Amino acid sequence: MSKPIIEVENIGKLYRIGLGKRHVSTLRDELTERLSLSGRRTRASKSDFWALNGVSFSIQKGDAVGIIGRNGAGKSTLLKVLSQITPPTTGRITMRGRVASLLEVGTGFHPELTGRENIYLNGAILGMARREISRKFDDIVAFAEVDKFLDTPVKRYSSGMYVRLAFAVAAHLEAEILIVDEVLAVGDAAFQQKCLDKMGSVSKGGRTVLFVSHNMNAVDTLCSRAVLIDGGRVAADGKAGEIIGRYLRSVRGAVTTPLLERTDRTGNGGIRFKDISVMEVDGEENGGSATDIIVRTDVVSSYPNGVSARLALSIRTAGDVGLISCDSLLKGNTYVIPGLSESRLTCRICSPPLNQGEYYVNIAIYNGGDVEDWIVSAAGFTIGHRIYDGRINTNSFPVLSRFCWSVEEARNGSSFDGSTSAASRPVLTDGYGG
Repeated sequence: MSKPIIEVENIGKLYRIGLGKRHVSTLRDELTERLSLSGRRTRASKSDFWALNGVSFSIQKGDAVGIIGRNGAGKSTLLKVLSQITPPTTGRITMRGRVASLLEVGTGFHPELTGRENIYLNGAILGMARREISRKFDDIVAFAEVDKFLDTPVKRYSSGMYVRLAFAVAAHLEAEILIVDEVLAVGDAAFQQKCLDKMGSVSKGGRTVLFVSHNMNAVDTLCSRAVLIDGGRVAADGKAGEIIGRYLRSVRGAVTTPLLERTDRTGNGGIRFKDISVMEVDGEENGGSATDIIVRTDVVSSYPNGVSARLALSIRTAGDVGLISCDSLLKGNTYVIPGLSESRLTCRICSPPLNQGEYYVNIAIYNGGDVEDWIVSAAGFTIGHRIYDGRINTNSFPVLSRFCWSVEEARNGSSFDGSTSAASRPVLTDGYGG
């Protein structure tokens, strides 16, 4: 067997937190600190945080591997180390091929340069000759769908345009290893599927793909193998379906942990979620026969003054497929969170067409463009047996929408010309009861 295209041996990444400004050290101080790191790993001080600790694995050429785990597990740090954005504190990485990375909006492009210039810049960084980049140029532009803005500085791009171009560059330039983080969530559903299809073809073409995502269906579809990261370590490594199952079981366990004790959260922490509850209540439609869902969260602010915040939650399946987004950004609204106090946030989701099954709630609060607190699977709830139109519900889809069929007979035995007649006879009643 040929040598692995990626070899990760006992990687560790140490961050110093809470120390404030460091004094200027001498060369002797730096050498002493580095030599003492191995001993600190088992006796870390309160200011030491090991984002990765003892991570080892290898990947063969052409493999598509999913990196999964909860928020704060170390997934993104691992990809930054593999992409050489940040060096490891301990251990060694061997990469036998050129790497193209797409980790977060803003990395890899120069904001003052145009889209056209950044395509050539990225290719040059990968070590490609200009003629190689020119050969791929039209495919990149067509995939990104930004041809009208090709000669506009990318600092004026929307986040969606930026990601489309960045992904197109990373996927089309001839790097042997493609590393993609959750940044694809910025794009719309059609673009996300387009990216997944492209990564699948890249892998089938013999190139290696590392993919981080919270969407387990996407990981299962794209990847034959998955690595579960938990607490900065490799918790499991094997067939994608088996590892995903293990991860989802751990998510169910996390839901029972009080929010203040959850460590798998991201954000600045100036405003933090303290508690959450989910309940079903009678809706306002159909004389109260519909069901609304109310999600109530308590937050604590450590800011001295009120903060104008963006509030967001999503409802997802047990496989982490997003179904409903309740983001105040969709309505252009922000809400003032009072300073140095506790507040209660309530979101009422009116008659969501959810079928019977198990669901999870992700919650987030933003201060401007910064995340203050974001918790995946902050709460879980189950919708029980549904009766649809007076019948036993056998539909396994997570969404159970109202619908109505109709049959219309062509008059005088003639054929339909494609137009829609106003006369139609419904044969199934609308709505679901129970």
